[in-house]
Amino acid sequence: MSAVDLLVTSGSGPVECRIALMALVRLIETECGRRGCAAEVAFGHAPDRHGAKSALISVEGQGANALATEYCGSVKFIFKSPVRPSHKRQNWFVGVKRVDLADTPASGPEIAASDVRFETLRAGGPGGQHQNTTDSAVRAVHLPTGIVVVARNERSQHRNKAIALQRLAAMLRVLADREVEASKTELFMANKALERGNAVKVFRL
Repeated sequence: MSAVDLLVTSGSGPVECRIALMALVRLIETECGRRGCAAEVAFGHAPDRHGAKSALISVEGQGANALATEYCGSVKFIFKSPVRPSHKRQNWFVGVKRVDLADTPASGPEIAASDVRFETLRAGGPGGQHQNTTDSAVRAVHLPTGIVVVARNERSQHRNKAIALQRLAAMLRVLADREVEASKTELFMANKALERGNAVKVFRL
């Protein structure tokens, strides 16, 4: 069963949008649990105490496509800024875009083998009894950035390792430093294309 990958981004919004992003990630994780889906979250480069500017959520399970459809678009949060109490603005936006990591361009610097630590773990989650009884899932840790991805979709540990590397490469391209020219890919431009109106969901915190 293939995963649905969602790019969640605060775009170029202020710190409050990062707070909203972290809240949205928790909401999606909770919703995944309610629907019997498995969710793996990888945050973008160097999140601070308020959270990350971007995240990639891989959702797997029977309800993954429906969940992705419900959340894709602009998500509006309404709350008073905990960082700037005197700030009048209370509406903060986060963008959610479905991405196909298999279509992510392979160009760009290769990931050095010495920069990745692989760990095996029980697959768990949706996918049948076989996943629950073998250590086929793979966690890949990119040591220079701390980005972590997990691949558990395939029964073969070798195949999951390849998928983990693919996801890691995509994360590094999508969530790269905004000042690096190589980060100006179609997926990265989703950060800049965040629509401020027509919210698909609204939450009050």
